Amino acid sequence: MPKTWGGRSYFDYSGSVDNGTEIYFGHGNKATVTAQKYIDLRKHFRCQIVPVGTSRTDPPSDSLGAWLQANVTRVAIASYVAAILVLEGYAERIGKYDIHLVK
Repeated sequence: MPKTWGGRSYFDYSGSVDNGTEIYFGHGNKATVTAQKYIDLRKHFRCQIVPVGTSRTDPPSDSLGAWLQANVTRVAIASYVAAILVLEGYAERIGKYDIHLVK
């Protein structure tokens, strides 16, 4: 099971960035990110270094978390999506808070 962006807990997921994912976290919680949403996210942030924005209530406006809350779900899933993007080679971790979308 992969670790969240902050590394303090684990989550699970099925699928892939290319095919869409079902993300399982907490006690029976699930979030869906479609393949099209991953395409949109990657297009929006391609070749940029941006904050991940894991805050549940106030992610920075230019962050991955803010984009996900505005375009996918109000549930804070940036900690999982960022980890998935890095695991699958679509992004690189830059320090503690930032991510670089490479493809």
